[in-house]
Amino acid sequence: MFFNSERKTEQPKQLAAVVVTYNRRELLLRCIEKIRNQQNVECDILVVDNASSDGTGETVLAMADNRLQYRNTGSNLGGAGGFQFGIRWAVEAGYNLVWMMDDDTLPEPDTLAELLAADARLEGNYGFLSSAVLWTDGHECKMNRQKIKKSFYEHVEFLKDALIQIEQATFVSMLLPAETIRKVGLPIKEFFIWGDDIEFTRRITVRNGLPSYLVGRSQVVHAMRENNGSNLATDSADRIDRYRYAYRNENNIYRQEGLKGFCYYTARCVRALAQIWGNAKDSRLRRSWVLISCYIGGLFFNPLIEYVNK
Repeated sequence: MFFNSERKTEQPKQLAAVVVTYNRRELLLRCIEKIRNQQNVECDILVVDNASSDGTGETVLAMADNRLQYRNTGSNLGGAGGFQFGIRWAVEAGYNLVWMMDDDTLPEPDTLAELLAADARLEGNYGFLSSAVLWTDGHECKMNRQKIKKSFYEHVEFLKDALIQIEQATFVSMLLPAETIRKVGLPIKEFFIWGDDIEFTRRITVRNGLPSYLVGRSQVVHAMRENNGSNLATDSADRIDRYRYAYRNENNIYRQEGLKGFCYYTARCVRALAQIWGNAKDSRLRRSWVLISCYIGGLFFNPLIEYVNK
């Protein structure tokens, strides 16, 4: 199954927001409304639906907006597959800039304008730009903390513009030039969930050396139900199996960065195992098995990077 509702235009617009959704219709509608209400700038909205069953498709198609486009992937590709699908769609359609987010991302009225101001300040010389992500209470969203580059002072001249160099970020409000995507390739769909954004952004910054920035003046709210971050030792028992993706995918991420990267990953796993036996209130053996089995199994997980057609 593949449904395409693109409206034909004479020439693709320069900027598109790519929103990936799955069975969260009400959150998606809030996200779309926030994008529509951006101040002093307009963008097309490309909705990638991972085969929702809650009426998402019918609702989006009923919206009278020639800047809103919808595609149903036909199956649940996970966040990784959804973003790969959406980014490929945007770049092949001719957009120069891609603004990425999940369906529970709520941009502020000036979020995109501040990202574009940073784009202009940097004269397009960057890999990606990332917004500051808050939770619904106005404080930091722990799941979306960017990793600041240790040698961020290489571009200390941009601090006065509230720009700080980073190594990794999540897909919750990220601006990407199409040229970055053509150079480094697409997110890896086989990751399914967890770590696809970390692998992709570290591929840009660490493996390809493209400077990327947190834009402090650009902010969004991530409307997650809880603001607890992620920890196999303390997360609820019903979420344990999700960590299989985390440890398998991280194995691949850090192996790509050589011995130093793999040693870092191994140390993270040892620390996580110690936390399980020191802090977990239940299911210690099950939690340990997920970590150890995926540490070993991840050694054989080697998906290929796909590229946008020229």
